[in-house]
Amino acid sequence: MELMVGNKAPNFVLVDIERKPRQLSEFQGKKLVLAFFPGAFTSICTKQMCTFRDSMARFNELEAQVVGISVNDPFSNMAFAEKNMLTFPLLSDYNREVVKLYGVELKDFAGLKGYSAAQRSVFVLDKNGFIRYKWISKDLGVEPNYEEIEERLEQMI
Repeated sequence: MELMVGNKAPNFVLVDIERKPRQLSEFQGKKLVLAFFPGAFTSICTKQMCTFRDSMARFNELEAQVVGISVNDPFSNMAFAEKNMLTFPLLSDYNREVVKLYGVELKDFAGLKGYSAAQRSVFVLDKNGFIRYKWISKDLGVEPNYEEIEERLEQMI
């Protein structure tokens, strides 16, 4: 079933960069930006995550939490977070369960048959965990519309 705006976001448990299990439900009570990205250390993904990092003051004003999700292992995500001074959680979907659950699995990534990654995508959830914004890129070279994300967060009470 495809997730749509208005649906309750499915809960999940993924590990963070310290291999600590993190549940989606622990972020409830704040607006949440789930930012799926294909791969740590790639150019557009680095730009995307650094743009979110540089916008953290604005997200804090909007009472929003950013969470990055990729299929990278937690060790790669840790190195990526440290190198880019990312101050928000990066979660590892190394089993690819959540990318499938959210409908953002990118199969045969980079021409590698059988290897999948996350499509560049953003889901904005309200304080109760309902999807209020959804964007999935068909072109990995395209970044999300950051202003549109902020506008959606501003509109949410």
